[in-house]
Amino acid sequence: MKLYNTLTRKKEEFVPLEENKVKMYVCGPTVYNYIHIGNARPYVIFDTVRRYLEYKGYDVTYVQNFTDVDDKIINKANEEHVSTDEIVTRYIKETFTDADGLNVKRATYHPRVTEEMDSIIEMIKVLIEKGYAYEDNGTVYYNTAAFKDYGKLSGKNIDELIAGASDRVSEDSAKKHFADFVLWKPKKEGEPGWDSPWGVGRPGWHIECSVMAKKYLGNSIDIHAGGEDLIFPHHENEIAQSEAANGCQFSKYWMHNGFITVNNEKMAKSAGNFFTVREISELFPYEVIRFFILSGHYRSPLNFSRELMQASQNGLERIKNSKKDAIYYINNCREIELKPDENLDDLNVYRENFEKAMDDDFNTADAVTAIYELVRHMNISVKNNASKTYMEAALKEFNELCSVLGILEKDEADADSDVDVALIEELIAKRAAAKKEKNFALADSIRDQLAAMGITIKDTRQGVQWSKTN
Repeated sequence: MKLYNTLTRKKEEFVPLEENKVKMYVCGPTVYNYIHIGNARPYVIFDTVRRYLEYKGYDVTYVQNFTDVDDKIINKANEEHVSTDEIVTRYIKETFTDADGLNVKRATYHPRVTEEMDSIIEMIKVLIEKGYAYEDNGTVYYNTAAFKDYGKLSGKNIDELIAGASDRVSEDSAKKHFADFVLWKPKKEGEPGWDSPWGVGRPGWHIECSVMAKKYLGNSIDIHAGGEDLIFPHHENEIAQSEAANGCQFSKYWMHNGFITVNNEKMAKSAGNFFTVREISELFPYEVIRFFILSGHYRSPLNFSRELMQASQNGLERIKNSKKDAIYYINNCREIELKPDENLDDLNVYRENFEKAMDDDFNTADAVTAIYELVRHMNISVKNNASKTYMEAALKEFNELCSVLGILEKDEADADSDVDVALIEELIAKRAAAKKEKNFALADSIRDQLAAMGITIKDTRQGVQWSKTN
């Protein structure tokens, strides 16, 4: 299995630090609003990476934090005249609602910055003692000149980094170097604050993730992941802090997903093309959003549009219909044992194609193609009256591969739990009787009645199959 390592800028064979175990840290959201479609991409992508690692037999410890103290949170609280804690509690809940909708598994740990203040202060003290940080009137800065490898993640020197990201690096006359960044800052009026050796204040953004990764995963981890916008300065600064404080490599592999554009333009509130996951879910089901995100390679830009979302919905519907047909066929198939021309080993090719795609830097687009190929094979097998044993094996293969991608895991029975099954089956029986009596007008009217109830029916050799229209 190979993955692209941002640190080395090449694909590398994945070899964990400890056999059969993976320690993975993914930067989580700042909780002051609903997550947007850009936030959803790393949620879905790295959840899928985790799922595949677990599928391969690794014991994965997965950490995704919540940044619950930040200027944006404070500003939101001031706008609404409520406490920062109320804002944080509300949007952590809403983030979980969206994550659950996207079928993102809960992390092993979801640490919050405000719960790690003692550890944050301790790491800052270590950095000062080792000469990597300095204090000025209650503000503690990281001394980038003291860390010889600063810039190794982005592959640029400090001057190039600053020129390329001047909007993210603030000017401050107290800094020894323009690239130095804040580890601790004094409390301002109306802001939350914590006692520290440098006065009441709060941490800078970058130190928080270094501390949480160390606490829950140790000094060295296997994979650190996030959006490509975090490469500099956030992840660059995490490396500088963690490796200076801990005296060892911070993360062996760095993974970054590409941006999502909207109608081929950069997403921005000022451009009027900013969409939250919650807003999109009112037009398309969450499972379609997940499927859409998986339709492209995670490192490539992904364009969001209504047309592409509709195409993803159509594609997912095709896969879902194949599953429904297979389940119905299995439940009504008369031939149990394998036929002479059926070989269960023939199904291995679909799993092999799937794994080949995922082993090549988690290429979910090609993995989806492998599932489409299996879907086509299942559909043909049903038409050719395959045995029950063969179709059960095919469906098992299908379910396992879909589960790795986090799609179609919901039980169809649960999806149909709000319909009157007895009434539907009664109408289907009446329609069958009408057709037998050649009363086609009545049969058509019953079909129309079912359609008005949101029920689609399909006549098959095994009987009438029905499903709820999405």
